[in-house]
Amino acid sequence: MADDRRPGPPSETATGTLVDRLKERIYATITMIAVVVGLSLSEAGTPGALATVLTTALGLWLAALVADQQAHRTVHGHLATGHDLRRMLYVSSPLLSCALGPGVMIALAALDVMSLSTALMTAAGVGVASLFVWGCAGGLRMGGGVLLAVLAGLADAVIGVAVALVKTAAGH
Repeated sequence: MADDRRPGPPSETATGTLVDRLKERIYATITMIAVVVGLSLSEAGTPGALATVLTTALGLWLAALVADQQAHRTVHGHLATGHDLRRMLYVSSPLLSCALGPGVMIALAALDVMSLSTALMTAAGVGVASLFVWGCAGGLRMGGGVLLAVLAGLADAVIGVAVALVKTAAGH
């Protein structure tokens, strides 16, 4: 018997979940860029840098969960459970995964593959590059063509660099 189900566009709820998850990923990336740039200007050693990156990611994630639970409880009159809780965890997971790239770079520094400063600036560069890629993807999805996509990517990358520059200026 043939399967008549055709993959169609995602439901409005699924789309909203993906939008929220991408928003968290971009927010976490911008935050982690600022953290690693700040660490590159500090006297933190490899263990301190790793601890800072991990606690920043954990703190962001916990703050998002607390805020989501509080908002859910206020609007619905009860704690989120089941599907709602799973959605919260899924949407907020990029706040934890944002530590992966910098963590790998810091581990490479611990193994003397590169200096800690190089590792941190590489992590910041990868973060800026990922903002560019997300901006390009968004520009392409808007249907404006390659030029609009590249401009959107550059705008997102500039925002990432601006955050890093503000962090650098505040560190001095």
